[in-house]
Amino acid sequence: MKIPYVSLFKQWSVEKKYILKIIDYVASNDLWVGGSEITKFEKNISKLCGTRYAVALNSGTDALTLGLYSLGVNRGDEVITTSNSFIASAATIIHLGAVPIFVDVLDNQLIDHKKIEEKISKKTKAIMVVHLGGRIANMNYINKISRKYNIPIIEDAAQSVGSKYHGKSSGSLGTIGCFSAHPLKNLNALGDSGYITTNSKKIYQIIKSLSNHGHENRDIVDKFGYVSRMDTIQAAILNFRIKNLDKTIRIRRRNASLYRKFINNKKIFIPKEDPKVFNTYHTFVIQAENRNNLKKYLEKKGILTSIHYPIPIHLQPAYKKLFNKKVVLKKTELQSKKIITLPVNRFITERQIKYISKMVNNFYE
Repeated sequence: MKIPYVSLFKQWSVEKKYILKIIDYVASNDLWVGGSEITKFEKNISKLCGTRYAVALNSGTDALTLGLYSLGVNRGDEVITTSNSFIASAATIIHLGAVPIFVDVLDNQLIDHKKIEEKISKKTKAIMVVHLGGRIANMNYINKISRKYNIPIIEDAAQSVGSKYHGKSSGSLGTIGCFSAHPLKNLNALGDSGYITTNSKKIYQIIKSLSNHGHENRDIVDKFGYVSRMDTIQAAILNFRIKNLDKTIRIRRRNASLYRKFINNKKIFIPKEDPKVFNTYHTFVIQAENRNNLKKYLEKKGILTSIHYPIPIHLQPAYKKLFNKKVVLKKTELQSKKIITLPVNRFITERQIKYISKMVNNFYE
């Protein structure tokens, strides 16, 4: 049995006739940049996330960059976040001249909310909360800190579209929500794309302008901006795929439930479901003893897996070149040696999940 980690080809096979019509429709119109598909997508995302505003962008990375910029993050400022994320979380902070201040994590890989306050200084400009893998952090607690110190929250919600906390959608739980629509995401484009959500009209206007060279209108440039717009074709494809998002999430949640049922070895740790959180399972991450050999064993059995992420950001060469201060994050570092991501995509079958689970159990026996 050969089981890929993802199967974008299968998604293309199912959607090909629809996507080709969408591409033809967009290409047949004069507006290849901007237009009604962008407006429609922004309305769709606002509705999905329960926010007043959304801006369609070219990537989750630019969503973070423009989000931080709109909050006034500048050279010498500090942004509190976690180190067990994709590199863009810290890179966007650093590119603005600010410094990422890392907080250790809980057993479920999310930020340890009770350790945030001790990291706050006079230089703290924002708290970037990463909703890793579709799971949402303890936002009630974090929002209390935000209000106490008047520090805005930027949600790195790249992996959590459709996830909910106490019934509220990711992207509506802080000042700004930043999302990715990379091909591996639950709501995926045919290339790089992203978007932000917010309830602040001021932030919306800043990001909308910055994403389009800083234009106030066709002829007036208020600030020197970026080219961070979403392509019209990507917006049209996302408008089509957003209709199937509920189904995609339902299947991924079912797949995660099957893994919980079939993986029974005591050397495997699977974080418990939080009843306050509706997890959309962008990834299904287990923590396993002897992880590297388990990964090799599964590959020999035809099962491809991934690791999110094997080297924490504070241990990356790029970080060490810039910062001499040693950072110790015990749980983050320990988990990085144990985590392994099993296939959870919507095309994997129950039979395949049973097989993967059996092989995981067999490895330790």
